[in-house]
Amino acid sequence: MSNRDIAKSLIDQIPESKLVYIIAYLQGAAIPEETPNTDTIEAFSELDEGGGHKFTGTTEQLFAELMED
Repeated sequence: MSNRDIAKSLIDQIPESKLVYIIAYLQGAAIPEETPNTDTIEAFSELDEGGGHKFTGTTEQLFAELMED
């Protein structure tokens, strides 16, 4: 029996009152995963290699710093 078949048989066992939660989860799981763009992949690589900038201030301070650049 495939995982899909097992899932279908389990859904039949879930009480109607709980199906709303299962439906919400399945809708989220059905969305295809997005592939990061080139800039994001490069940023991840920079962080993996010890680069980047760590910020520990408030959100307001972060935006003020970003606006300075």
